[in-house]
Amino acid sequence: MKLTKNQELVFGRLQKSSTPQSAYELLDSLREDGLRAPLQIYRALDKLIELELVHRLESVNAFIACNHGEPHCHSGFCAFAICEACGQVTEFSDNVISTQLQDWALASQFKTKSTTVEIRGLCANCLK
Repeated sequence: MKLTKNQELVFGRLQKSSTPQSAYELLDSLREDGLRAPLQIYRALDKLIELELVHRLESVNAFIACNHGEPHCHSGFCAFAICEACGQVTEFSDNVISTQLQDWALASQFKTKSTTVEIRGLCANCLK
């Protein structure tokens, strides 16, 4: 699928960022590229999320580009380790956790749309 100019700008900025970005941080960094209104950012983000190119991290109210070529998050399970000191985010998948969550949902007759796990703490570099 071809992205619009605004979607390309937002996605490119997220790919270059080493930490999650809020919508307003994206807006501030893209003003010189012609994005002036929050609505432009939110529309681009909504579409990028729909296309599964970007993730929204609920606990920090920010966005990151999907950095896995694996289909883990496209099958409904994503996990993120978020460092509270430096902001680094590691995206990962774990079949055991995914299976346990699916088993619980099945046993509870709970229909999941997606499953996102956010673990907050300190990364190895910040523990030193």
